[in-house]
Amino acid sequence: MKASHFACVYHDLSAHYGPRHWWPADSPFEVMVGAVLTQNTSWTNVERALQRLKGLGPLEAAYVATLPAAVLADALRPAGYFNVKTARLQALCRWVVEQGGMEALHGMETSSLRAALLSVHGVGPETADDIVLYAFGRSVFVIDAYTRRLFARLGLVRGDEDYEDLRARFEQALPQDPLLYNEYHALIVEHAKTTCRARPLCAGCVLRPQCAAGLSGIPSDSDGR
Repeated sequence: MKASHFACVYHDLSAHYGPRHWWPADSPFEVMVGAVLTQNTSWTNVERALQRLKGLGPLEAAYVATLPAAVLADALRPAGYFNVKTARLQALCRWVVEQGGMEALHGMETSSLRAALLSVHGVGPETADDIVLYAFGRSVFVIDAYTRRLFARLGLVRGDEDYEDLRARFEQALPQDPLLYNEYHALIVEHAKTTCRARPLCAGCVLRPQCAAGLSGIPSDSDGR
């Protein structure tokens, strides 16, 4: 993969969609909560759960960690898998408190912060990287299913690479810039939701001129097949 390929994709998506202003949150801790809640659900459902959670009291790790599990689960119900997410969110909140709070976490070196997050129950690589990038503004590239699907169709990756290997390949091809990574990932998500769907809308795709799958004529809703 050449760095120029990644730059072209970014510039085309940016010109088409404009700034994404992602991640929507009032604080870094709210980003962390959202990263847990967004697992296997839509952002609309996450927003509903966040509003219910905020209605219980302060959105702070020490407070959420001590909520009765049944009360927290009821608040998180709109996000789905609410019992699982209750356990994961409270594990994360306890970890934040044990580390000395958000200020202490901001002082951690990036690789140490990421490794520590990965030790928390329910925090996998994608969730950890969402947190490290969007809550702490560090230069880590988030790999998700949308990224794999889009770049496999573009012919730039296979799509089944190991998470860490694929993340490293993106980071090696791009400048170490958290603002770039922030915007790039948000643009990928937007494009995958609106155009490069499971059954893609290739006819109106801004990336079709450089897309191996689109040019080869894969079945698409917009092609009427």
